[in-house]
Amino acid sequence: MAGLRITTRNARFQQWQAQLANRSKRQRAREFLVQGVRPISQAVAHGWPIRALLFDADRQLSRWARELLAEARAEKVAMSAELLAELGEKDEGAPELVAVAELPADELSRIPVGPDFLGVLFDRPTSPGNIGTIVRSADSFGAHGLVVTGHAADVYDPKSVRASTGSLFALPVVRAPGHREVSAWLAGVGTPVTVVGLDEDGEADVADFDLTGPVLLAVGNETVGLSAGWRERCDAVLRIPMTGSASSLNAASAATVVLYEAARQRARGR
Repeated sequence: MAGLRITTRNARFQQWQAQLANRSKRQRAREFLVQGVRPISQAVAHGWPIRALLFDADRQLSRWARELLAEARAEKVAMSAELLAELGEKDEGAPELVAVAELPADELSRIPVGPDFLGVLFDRPTSPGNIGTIVRSADSFGAHGLVVTGHAADVYDPKSVRASTGSLFALPVVRAPGHREVSAWLAGVGTPVTVVGLDEDGEADVADFDLTGPVLLAVGNETVGLSAGWRERCDAVLRIPMTGSASSLNAASAATVVLYEAARQRARGR
């Protein structure tokens, strides 16, 4: 197959390798790596800009890989299995393909807001895996977008991309500095949006609150919860009733529960 071939750890390989662990390198290059059949397929299916497809030069590729390489408008780069395994972060051997995807603009206008709006906000998350899990849940339950605010783990960290299982490419995810910027965006969308925070000491149970209108669900940092600014900005703060010995749910689990409740209410017209 025609295209570039890389068999040594040259400068270009090192650039991609650095993007696995270095957020600033991803940001500077405006690209990130995508690993796995479903995430890559989802990226292509949703028209995500793919800059390059890196493939194992020395193996018989599957039909999926061959068709993708033939159809995708991206640079094709053949690699040795050893190098591709490093970029695929696989101990058991090289993947067939790794994609180099373009980093999108962090513009809140990418998230559509209408009468049925359901959005999620994750304030200062520390775990990229939790970001990816919330992206997956938001996509599963019909949300329109996710906003990540404050000093946070990176949405495009490989752990986040993997945890989203491809939903990152189906759902607009935007990073914003904080509540002021998000509040300004909400003020300009033309649709009144209720901001609902989650906290174990919330004033009402999630099942008792009407989540059928335009709603932005605000989930706090895994350790300290929502910031003071977000608590003040919330129109309501809800709790998830619990009967076991655990004091609280993981942030991603809590978001999933409330997204399900919102989807349930909307499906039944409350």
